[in-house]
Amino acid sequence: MGEGPRHPDALGDLLALFAGLLGVQDVEGHDAPGGHATLRAPGRAFVVVRCEGGLGAIAVAARYAVEAASAEGPTAMPVVVLPFMTEAGKRACADVGASWADWSGNASIVAPGLRVIVQGLPNRFRRPGRPATVFAPKSARLVRWLLVHPEAQVSQRELARATGVNEGLVSRVTSRLEAEQFVERGEGGRIRVVQPRLLLDAWREAYRFDAHTMVRGHLAARSGDALSRLAADALREAGVAHAATGLAAAWQFTHFAGFRLATFFVGAGAVDALTPLGFREGERGANLWLVQPNDEGVFEGASDREGVRCVHPVQVVLDLGGHPERAPEAAERVRTQLLGW
Repeated sequence: MGEGPRHPDALGDLLALFAGLLGVQDVEGHDAPGGHATLRAPGRAFVVVRCEGGLGAIAVAARYAVEAASAEGPTAMPVVVLPFMTEAGKRACADVGASWADWSGNASIVAPGLRVIVQGLPNRFRRPGRPATVFAPKSARLVRWLLVHPEAQVSQRELARATGVNEGLVSRVTSRLEAEQFVERGEGGRIRVVQPRLLLDAWREAYRFDAHTMVRGHLAARSGDALSRLAADALREAGVAHAATGLAAAWQFTHFAGFRLATFFVGAGAVDALTPLGFREGERGANLWLVQPNDEGVFEGASDREGVRCVHPVQVVLDLGGHPERAPEAAERVRTQLLGW
């Protein structure tokens, strides 16, 4: 498998990048102690921190850039430079007030009297083939467990037992998470999450709700809440494994915004359990999604909420990315009200 092009990162490359973004020729600078570079253009000073682009690394680089810029002087601007900036990375920079630019040609550098915005250019450094990820279904069990138990400090063996994942995979995934600075190891190598919000953001960016197997259909009910309860009762009575997610679960947790579409992760036999109630399969007028998960880990942390079994809020936030209606607002409400990050 070949590798993508290497991104430039020498000081001369930085000077050329900023000269192009600012539309000037006389940009000068030097690499400073501590790992950042200080660049100067007419009337401007930039403290630039380079990183490889993982979300955890972006967040660390952004905070460091802000601290270094503050030490440089009140007019110095903190900037993160990396191969390609993701949406989650943009949010991480915005959270601490850092600007950014990438070697793919995109940028967001904003300060009094200066606004450089370049968006929409493709990632020049994407590697061919399927990218390695800690968010594949089985390895994501580990990420989910850590986010469901954000205060826990566990050994790799304990994590393997809790998730049913072999210790070799646990070792590889936790090493990746540590390298991305999402987790850290304490006494005896015990693992804990240190950036749960960023870890969830990274997962949301990689997550595909349509990777699960789905049956869409219609079941008559007077409201979304009534539909959820009707379906949940029938599935429970039939002994079918199930848990609401998406808008239906968001409603049970927060009572935020009425909804029409109810979604359930289900085991075998769900359609048979609902057919006597009048459930009919089909895209037209569908108000009920029955989702066969690509991994049973989606049920981790599920609980009963007002008579309806729901997946954990972490899973709700993930799944709302694949839903219509007011899903983005519902995800934010679940996130802030239930998770606090």
